[in-house]
Amino acid sequence: MSRRLGKLLVAVAGLSGTTYPVGTRVAIRGTGGSVDGFVDGDWLPLAWWEFADIQPDDGPGR
Repeated sequence: MSRRLGKLLVAVAGLSGTTYPVGTRVAIRGTGGSVDGFVDGDWLPLAWWEFADIQPDDGPGR
């Protein structure tokens, strides 16, 4: 099973209060206008315009 990855297009605050900068790589779960994003276990509620899908081998990232 392949996992879906994304890269933030805008800075987004996670549930922990940490703000992740543009370019941060996130694991994506869900489809549609809003999805769940995760960075090191921190949950980020994401709208479709806040991230772009990437391939797992799209270079280094957070």
